[in-house]
Amino acid sequence: MKEENAMSEEIKARTKVQVFYYDTDAGGVVHNIAYLRFIEQARTELAIQLGLSFEEIRRTNIHPVVIRTEIDYLQPAFLGDLLEIESRLTESTGVRFWVEFTMFRLSDSVRIVTCKQALALVQMPQGKVLRLPKGFPHSAGLTNLLQAKNVPRGNEF
Repeated sequence: MKEENAMSEEIKARTKVQVFYYDTDAGGVVHNIAYLRFIEQARTELAIQLGLSFEEIRRTNIHPVVIRTEIDYLQPAFLGDLLEIESRLTESTGVRFWVEFTMFRLSDSVRIVTCKQALALVQMPQGKVLRLPKGFPHSAGLTNLLQAKNVPRGNEF
């Protein structure tokens, strides 16, 4: 039986990014792959807000891993644009959770990109997918997951 949980309280973050030369082509238009880097920055900031800090990930060797990305390019962004990305944790199942992103240009509020990513928590170096902790995302701290699952820490493998 598939356990599904729509997020009852909205968990979100906002991230601002500046478009630089290396994000664009010769015409000053943002490359499609640069949008995914912007989204990764926003997703990382949301993860930190949820208690999945770099230190916690390094210490536990549990990594949030993207397993699916859907992206719609709605309007181009250009060299020098200041963009804002709203990230929202939208739902979770036993092992997956979904984050949705909406990217806007701040100067005119034009929606540039929408994106949805499915993620899983993976214990490294084994590559083992872990069940989300009970109460996720409010129990998202990886220490909680380790205690609940008796997963070895760090280099104890």
